Amino acid sequence: MPANSVSVHRKPEQRDTAHEGLSGIEAAARLAQFGENRLPEPKAPSLLLIFLGQFRSPLIYILLIAAAVSVLVSEAEDAVFIGIVLVLNGIIGGIQEYSAGRAAAALRNLEQPFATVVRDRIAQEIEARLLVPGDLVRIEAGGRIPADIELFEANDLLCDESLLTGESAPARKTVTTVGAPPENRKSGLAFAGSLVTRGRGTGVVVATGLSTEIGRIAAEIGRASISQPPLMIRLKHFSNMIAWSVGIASVILIAVGLVRGLAWSELFMMAVGLAVSAIPEGLPIAISIALAISMRRMARRNVIVRRMPAVESLGSCTMIATDKTGTLTLNELTVTDIRLPDGSELVLDAGMDLDTCEIRGSNLSPAEARDRAEKLLKAAVLPNEGSLTRHAEGWKGVGDTVDIALLAAARKGGLEQEAMKDDYPLIARIAYEPDLKYAASFHRRGERVRIFVKGSAETLIGMADRMDAGNGIVPINRETLVRQKEEMAERGLRVLAFAEGEIRGGSDETFGYHHLVDLVFLGLAGMQDPIRPEVPQAIGDCYTAGVAVVMVTGDDPKTAAAIAAQAGLQFQPDQVVTGDEVSEAEKTGPDRLDELTGRTRIYARVAPAQKLAIVLSLARNGHFVAVTGDGINDAPALKHAHVGVAMGRKGTEVAKESADIVVTDDNFASIVSGIREGRTAYSNIRKVILMLTATGAAEMLLFLLAIPLGLPMPLLPVQLLWLNLVTNGIQDVALAGEKPEGDELARPPRRPKEPIFDRLMIRRIIQSTLVIGGGGFAIFSYLLYQGYEISQARNMLLLLFVLFENVQTFTSRSERRSIFSLNFFGNPLLILTVIAAQAIHISAMYIPWFRETLDLAPISFAEWALMLLAASSILVVTELDKWLVRRTDSA
Repeated sequence: MPANSVSVHRKPEQRDTAHEGLSGIEAAARLAQFGENRLPEPKAPSLLLIFLGQFRSPLIYILLIAAAVSVLVSEAEDAVFIGIVLVLNGIIGGIQEYSAGRAAAALRNLEQPFATVVRDRIAQEIEARLLVPGDLVRIEAGGRIPADIELFEANDLLCDESLLTGESAPARKTVTTVGAPPENRKSGLAFAGSLVTRGRGTGVVVATGLSTEIGRIAAEIGRASISQPPLMIRLKHFSNMIAWSVGIASVILIAVGLVRGLAWSELFMMAVGLAVSAIPEGLPIAISIALAISMRRMARRNVIVRRMPAVESLGSCTMIATDKTGTLTLNELTVTDIRLPDGSELVLDAGMDLDTCEIRGSNLSPAEARDRAEKLLKAAVLPNEGSLTRHAEGWKGVGDTVDIALLAAARKGGLEQEAMKDDYPLIARIAYEPDLKYAASFHRRGERVRIFVKGSAETLIGMADRMDAGNGIVPINRETLVRQKEEMAERGLRVLAFAEGEIRGGSDETFGYHHLVDLVFLGLAGMQDPIRPEVPQAIGDCYTAGVAVVMVTGDDPKTAAAIAAQAGLQFQPDQVVTGDEVSEAEKTGPDRLDELTGRTRIYARVAPAQKLAIVLSLARNGHFVAVTGDGINDAPALKHAHVGVAMGRKGTEVAKESADIVVTDDNFASIVSGIREGRTAYSNIRKVILMLTATGAAEMLLFLLAIPLGLPMPLLPVQLLWLNLVTNGIQDVALAGEKPEGDELARPPRRPKEPIFDRLMIRRIIQSTLVIGGGGFAIFSYLLYQGYEISQARNMLLLLFVLFENVQTFTSRSERRSIFSLNFFGNPLLILTVIAAQAIHISAMYIPWFRETLDLAPISFAEWALMLLAASSILVVTELDKWLVRRTDSA
């Protein structure tokens, strides 16, 4: 067992001595024996290891082999060029991943750093990492539980365990009997990472580190991920196809050349030159550039990408499995509706800027609406045991989430808690208990005592005999009030009722529940965890982009369905299932579970392990799954999904470490921006692949036509290498930086099994290959027929291919849109690289050393006109095909 993951279970007799705590000497000994109370942090890889990791790619393996062959045949120039490309790729990719990792590490700021512990019979604060099994710890409202603790004192103790269970309602903690069954002991355990929302308690640490509930989930996510990024899958298939194609074409050319009696060494050099030209060695760095640009764009939108391929993975997703609490909602219980006994409905702003929020009612001014709600809000504040105070970073509440929500509603109505305490001095209180279902307070007002009560509607309706009808107090109509409560509950609201009364009371009287009769019913308040304002639009954008959205939550099915409807999720009533139904399907087998997940859109009352099973089932159904979440219970699914998206502000450290992407502002809409950037990155990668593959295939076709038909070798090996260097060295990098075209979210997602070479890509490559390769062969044949010497024909053919491939670079800027509809200066780097490449080749035609090495020479104006006319043919053919594609798409 790891040193920092020890669990100690106390014997019954330990309860008698637990109040004394450990001695300092014993605590130090246990710390030395068991280690610190924290989860093991993954060791950050060094920049060197990250750099070396950039070379784990089948395509790069092929390039390394090509470089080695180039060295063996004394073509060191090409080997040096390939080496430079690979090193640049490793540097760029490594720096990006290293920077992203450091940014993600900077998010580790949500853990509770201190704990109140009793040692040597003295209460003291220590760092939570120094806690050891057996320590006596005190917890209270507002604090985070530092370890798993067994309670022996619990005073009105509620803990928010939503980050562990997904359940938004706080869990009540009580003292349990030693030796009780596990299902009964759970209420007596306070789990590490959960937040104390109300009350206080004392207990003994029984689990630290990996033995805590957090630790067990951390161990689950420690296993290697079972999913691969879509881009890596597609590139693997692409690399295999390129390798086989180049190998087969080279063998054919060598065999034909040997039949024609060409020299073996000349054929081998030709094969190496063609292989290097056909293998897109610029692709790895272009991919890194495309992903790095998208990473920077996403970082400006508060999205940190921890692993570079995740940029494209998010763009590939066909389904988002999202958590509810804290992801779709604010994770802040808020009073949204007030229903007065006369039927008047008031609406409260959901915002947390409590000084500017308003209470509104139909046909009522904000001031009138506030006056109508004042009596009810008084009853919300005075029996309240929570507190709400302003801090530099905003409002902060301490206590039960319901109490905090009521105080916020009162503040929106202009009522301040401290001022009301002065106006209504407290003389007695009945604290809220689950079995009572109400809380009450008694306040001195001159010779009278005012009573204010808040609690369940059924309970308070029974206590009251009158109700406030706005224009006066009238006899209570219980049926009407119950119907109002049910109408609010059906809308997914958590309903609370309020009442008041007045009695005579002497200074020595004992006030209690027997006074809670003949009260005046004031009305109902409806509370909910509100939807984030940006969520409906973001989900709508997902549907527009063809991305399905499902909710996976630990909440009640009715609550989940109500929240989902408000968020804009599209579902039918029979598409809501519970964790029990998922369990039954799992027992039946994977096929039954896959059938269930194939139709379900809302998963409620789901256990943490089930979320992972659901995600894996969705993947088996053919989806690329993106999982969002912020809780510890989300971590396994975040780890094993195709792409995990964690919330950085409220997310747990475990969730963030498990995810590929961290949204630092917890904004669900950022996911949509990520999808757009991911699709842009993949689109740019396709543009580069189209450009590189089409030109490489054209060169291969040129030789496959010339050698078998008895023509001399169209280009010398050194000319092939020069062509590869000039046309593929920098233009592809510039092409990878193309800006979004604007319709990324208007297109459906790629099919999960769709290869890089889909129908459109294959058709475009075939067209370009035939035009460039066939056109080059025709020009070469024509020049020889016209009596040009072989060296002159090769010189003009090399210029033609430089022109061809530069024009091809521009036509590759969009797969569907005309080049004339794009902003010509939208990618200035591309313009500069094309001009530079053409200028370098023209200069080589005049510089003596290059002319001799490459067998080049200047050409006449008429020859230039012929080459430019031939090169423009690729533009005409591509534009015509794009027009046909757009016409077909719009039909």
